[in-house]
Amino acid sequence: MVHFCQTNSSAGEPKAKLFCAHQSFARKEVERAFGVLQARFAIVKNPSLTMDKEKIGNIMKACIILHNMIVEDERDAETIDNVTEFQQGGADGSGSSRVRPPDRLPSNVHNIMANRADIRDQQKHHQLKADLVEHIWNKFGH
Repeated sequence: MVHFCQTNSSAGEPKAKLFCAHQSFARKEVERAFGVLQARFAIVKNPSLTMDKEKIGNIMKACIILHNMIVEDERDAETIDNVTEFQQGGADGSGSSRVRPPDRLPSNVHNIMANRADIRDQQKHHQLKADLVEHIWNKFGH
């Protein structure tokens, strides 16, 4: 698993500590959301290696939409016996079990390759991380 920070390497700086705490919380939320989807849909737990990324992305979006429809239907019908199965406290503190679909992915090869190059650019990575640390510090550090 790829992590943006190592919590033990930045023990001295308050900005870095705050960033790592927020990054850790976000990672746990993503892992929880995928756990819910994997428990409900076998295709999410065991995707086919022969599928391309676009097909897997479409399947994920469909599973997210279906999950949200099921959750809303169960809430409307008040048939959930064990609400805690899907509610462990959302990011907003409301306990919402809705999963947000990813933003639209690039559709052509040129955009995909450009994004791939950007992701692997170490200088951009460090600058984006520094900007994110500052943003989180400015928003939550005072």
